[in-house]
This record gives sequence, C-alpha cells and structure tokens, in this order.
Amino acid sequence: MESRTDVDRRNFLRLAGGTVAVGAASLAGAALAGSAAASVLAPTAEAAATTAGKGRVLVPPGHIGIQLYSIRDKVSSLGFRKVFERLSAMGYAEIEFAGYSQNAVGPITPQEIRQLLDDNGLRAVGSHRGIGDYVNNLERELDIAQILGMEHVGTANAPTSDRTVAGYLAAAEQFNGFGAAATARGLKFYQHNHDGEFSFATDNPDVRLYDVFYDNTDPAKVYLEMDVYWAFVGQHKYPGFEPVDYVKRNPHRYPLLHLKDGDVNPENSGGYDIVEFGAGDLPYTEFLSALGGGGRRHGIWEQDNAASTPAPGFPADSFGNAARSYVEIRSLRRS
Repeated sequence: MESRTDVDRRNFLRLAGGTVAVGAASLAGAALAGSAAASVLAPTAEAAATTAGKGRVLVPPGHIGIQLYSIRDKVSSLGFRKVFERLSAMGYAEIEFAGYSQNAVGPITPQEIRQLLDDNGLRAVGSHRGIGDYVNNLERELDIAQILGMEHVGTANAPTSDRTVAGYLAAAEQFNGFGAAATARGLKFYQHNHDGEFSFATDNPDVRLYDVFYDNTDPAKVYLEMDVYWAFVGQHKYPGFEPVDYVKRNPHRYPLLHLKDGDVNPENSGGYDIVEFGAGDLPYTEFLSALGGGGRRHGIWEQDNAASTPAPGFPADSFGNAARSYVEIRSLRRS
C-alpha cells in the first residue's frame, strides 16, 4: 500500500533533523529532564507548524497526546515527575495512562499524579486498564479516573478470548455494564482494538467479531478508541473492510484515536512493522482528512517498541521517538 509520498519522507527527515540534539541528550542522561529539552523542542514544534503547509491542521496541538506505554521504560526508571516535565517541554498536552506505578522511583498516589499533571500543564485523557480490574474493582477504577480528571477510561484488552458469536455477544453485554457504571459517574468507557477483533468468528466465518461488538454495545455508553495501526493490520490479515469507515459510521463513538505508524513489510505476517510516526506507510493524511472535525477527538501517539527500536539515524531512545513523532503529528495538514 502506497500511503506516504517521497516528499512526505523528505519532510519527515527535515523536521526530525531539528530533534537530533534531543535524542542525543536523552541518551546521554535521561535524568536531565528539564530546561535543555524545552529550549530545543518548543521551537522545533512551532517550526513544523509553520513550514508543513497552509491547510487546516488535522490534529490540533491541544489534542495531541501520548500513551505512556510508549515510554514505559522512562516512567519506570525516572518516574512521573521527570517524564511529565519532558513531555510538556516536547509540546504534548494530553496523557493516556497504562497503569499508575513508577516502579524504581517508588509508590505514588493518584492525588500525587494529578498534582504532577497540573504542575506541568498536562491533562489526563484516558487510561488502559485490564478487564479484570473493572470486574474486580470497578468503582475504585472510576474513582481514580475522576481524581486524575480524565473524561475517558477503558481497556486495551480484547472484549473476550472467546472468538465465537456467542462469546462476543456476552462480552458486549459485560461492556454495556461497565459503560453504564462509567456514564453514571460522568465518564466515557472505551475499548481499544488490536488486530484480532477484526477476525472472523470461529463458529461463523462470515461474521466479523468487531461488527458483533460494535452492533451490540450501546453507543451512548460504550465508546471505541481505534488504534489505526492495528486496524490496518486487521485489514491485511482479515480483508473486506476499510478502517476509516467504522469511524465515519458514528464519529461520536470514537473520541480517541491511536496514531501509530507502520512500515510495509511483506515478511511480517501482519503486513507492517511498527515504526515512529512519520517514518511509515500508513495513510494518516488521507485517513484523518476523511473524518473532518479534527478538534472533536484526541490523537494519541503510541509506539510499542519505542524503547528498543532505533529510528534510522538515531539511537534507541523512547524520548527521542516521542519528540520526533510529536513534530510529525503536529505537521499534519488536511489534504
């Protein structure tokens, strides 16, 4: 699939060049989290905004977020305080959590995390928790979401491991219950897809499981976060749908999008390799342009392998990937 032009790639390299110092600095000493990063990153992001084109922005800067799973190595080693300082300096405005612990740094309470968010001008926009967390302690999970000030709370788990129609119908009923409880607290409950949700039912090869879940969950109580990368992997493995059509069918069900890029690789059974944003082949300009109303949803960058996979010309460093990916997302303009 041809989805980013050579001109786009040259633009990526030009923009990313401004963040070389950031990648080097974070490799040399990630604990030096503050002012040096801010002085380099903020001008770079603004340069991207003014040089990338005159079309309307596709992801407003106030709605560019990061899934902390992308930089889980930094959260674990440096803690939320230093991580939030760096992300704020890069330009990120929103945070999606992948747990509330900071491992080596020591315990921290939701109230303390909220204070660190506020101190750095960041907003919590969502959180990935396991289905078991909601089954076993639903009200506590909703308490934490409210303490952190987030509007959305959800899971990146598949609705169920039972890939039959009956299994997905039962999962839809369970999610409707989660959604009702969240709605009662002023929250939106959401599910984040991987590729498996787009497979076909084991007991009916004509039925796509995602359709069962989509059609049998209450759209007023169960929301969806499309991980665009995994949706395209799902299309590659289980053809017969266009990812963007699900969002267009009911845009209000998709308040969150995961902006994860993929590079075409025929040797990968999924069709793509995960790469930092702007270095891949997924048609983000076309995808986002087809949706309209860019300010209605949150664009959240995620790269599962950011800590271990170096981008061409850069050392492996998840902060570097985060900085360059922010610049690329900020530069997207309507086609």
